[in-house]
Amino acid sequence: MPNIVLTRIDNRLIHGQVATQWCGVIGANLILVANDEVAGNTLRQGLMDMAAPSYAQTRYWTIEKTINTIHKASDAQKIFIVCDNPTDVLALVEGGVPIKKVNIGNMHMADGKRQVATSVAVDDKDVAAFKKLQELGVELEIRRVPDIAAEDVNKLFK
Repeated sequence: MPNIVLTRIDNRLIHGQVATQWCGVIGANLILVANDEVAGNTLRQGLMDMAAPSYAQTRYWTIEKTINTIHKASDAQKIFIVCDNPTDVLALVEGGVPIKKVNIGNMHMADGKRQVATSVAVDDKDVAAFKKLQELGVELEIRRVPDIAAEDVNKLFK
């Protein structure tokens, strides 16, 4: 069983907050970006590698590769999964990745989305994915950074 210490939704993927705050608090030594587009984009990977803490390895895998490979992880790997959106997290869970809790950190405002929390904007597809995650027993938490209180997760469904 892979040692997944946190799964986070953040459309910025690896950046300052992920690198400096979350990794240290959760004790991650591997940041796994599960994202089909980034898995093939070495420029973006290089930029994110610069933001990652020196003590953590990085991997950039497609959703499918994550599903097919994560169960081979060593027990010593403390894995921090970062996804762009809730649909990708749902695909991971439905594919057998043992995710028990999802931290929702940042989902930018865009056309067709509505702001529901300090740094979270959703559309109907996002809401449907969050509902399905809850139905599958995954705990949801809205929290930008570790040292602030979580926001009410029910905001996602309004």
